[in-house]
Amino acid sequence: MKVYSIHNVSKSINGRTILDIDHLELEAGRIYGLLGPNGAGKTTLLNILGFLDQPTSGRLNFFGKAVRFHETDLLLLRKEVVVLDQYPVLFTTSVYNNLEFGLKIRKVERAERERVIDEVLDLVDMASFKHEPAHNLSGGETQRIALARALALSPMVFLCDEPTASVDIENQAAIVALLKQINENKKISIVFTTHDRLLAAGLAHHTLVLNEGHLVSTSYENTFPCRIEPEKDKQVRCSITESAWIFLSATRFKSPIGKARVFIDPEKIELHTGETTTGAANCLQGKILQLMEESGRIRVVVTVGFLLTVILTRGKYNFLRPGIGDTVVVSIPQDAVTLSS
Repeated sequence: MKVYSIHNVSKSINGRTILDIDHLELEAGRIYGLLGPNGAGKTTLLNILGFLDQPTSGRLNFFGKAVRFHETDLLLLRKEVVVLDQYPVLFTTSVYNNLEFGLKIRKVERAERERVIDEVLDLVDMASFKHEPAHNLSGGETQRIALARALALSPMVFLCDEPTASVDIENQAAIVALLKQINENKKISIVFTTHDRLLAAGLAHHTLVLNEGHLVSTSYENTFPCRIEPEKDKQVRCSITESAWIFLSATRFKSPIGKARVFIDPEKIELHTGETTTGAANCLQGKILQLMEESGRIRVVVTVGFLLTVILTRGKYNFLRPGIGDTVVVSIPQDAVTLSS
């Protein structure tokens, strides 16, 4: 069952197109991570999926039914979808009253309200905060109460805008674990935006990438700002960080000296197990941080001074048998690299 189907959806503001998606289908009961740089259209897409914004053109289906962007229809649809902001706002009253408000609006009986509130607070491990003033909570506690408030309404979909961006490491782990639990136990579909590729790889069943309003290949995540500097022997050095760089042929790559952007094709990167390799150019040593199966292939995230994604075939993975924490070497051939200004 498709929770969302998008067909030729675009959104324009003041004549500028900020979102343009030809086709996208999201399966019910799955978790989707939405990656992309600032201004890519992530929040705009989230607001359209949450029925808070109307596309300029195109068609959106929700569980197989066409969405009519009329207020009477939208009021009903908004009961099935909850949008969780990066900085959730709680009323300056008790945690209990914050959770009770939405249930009262929906005319849930008092005894049932009490039961639901106790259940969701227990689920997010915040039962002891039931009667605490909500405005005294930390950022991580506020996020967990916002999750509980959303859960109390029994939605079919959670749309989360940067759910871990404003909390500390401990609460980030707690929120990730909660989202997984909510998805597995409550069968709630989740779409979340993030800049954190490791979070997306570890939490999402599927990763989507937006750039300039368009869906692009997930290999886009291997695009980095860099600095191009001349070297000897008709080479240039492409510095991605102060401690990590690759050498490129100056005749092959005509990029001007100075700031540029480099794309490294994850399917052309060679992965070698162990600490050394012989005869390969542009070798960077690092450790494996994430392994994830995606459409029959294996995505490997390696830290080499920056986070680099390598795509392995199932056969190559079975031959190498890399594991999380293993020391590996990646070699980057010239034909894996594209430069742009």
